[in-house]
Amino acid sequence: MSDYQELAARIRALSAGETDEVALMATMACELHHSDERFDWTGFYRVVAPDLLKIGPYQGGHGCLVIPFARGVCGAAARTRQVQIVADVEDFPGHIACSSSTRSEIVLPVVGRDDRLIGVLDIDSDRPGAFDQNDADALSAMLTEVFGQL
Repeated sequence: MSDYQELAARIRALSAGETDEVALMATMACELHHSDERFDWTGFYRVVAPDLLKIGPYQGGHGCLVIPFARGVCGAAARTRQVQIVADVEDFPGHIACSSSTRSEIVLPVVGRDDRLIGVLDIDSDRPGAFDQNDADALSAMLTEVFGQL
């Protein structure tokens, strides 16, 4: 399980002064992915058009290339701007199976300055029930620190 304080400090140091969204996403996806054995796929989907996400930097196997806001867990997080914690992806209506190994998922909205939706952070696990509110709180705080002023 991640030591979120240590991870946040490492991400803070690596991202200091950087303003390029893709560079920040790449760095954060890498650091997150290698910090916790629960994380089977870790990456970002970027808002590229109204109601449309496209894959961004990630770690793990292949991801879906395009996700409309109307579909899946990532779409729900983008549409509602609320963290989605899914203990069993089979129970989520409209779940998009980008990987057959995914059993649970957490997706967090990535919001910049002036409430601009930049994208979503998607973390999948091959374990059921891998994520909880502690994960949501710690990851949300890191996202706000890294992307909140962009």
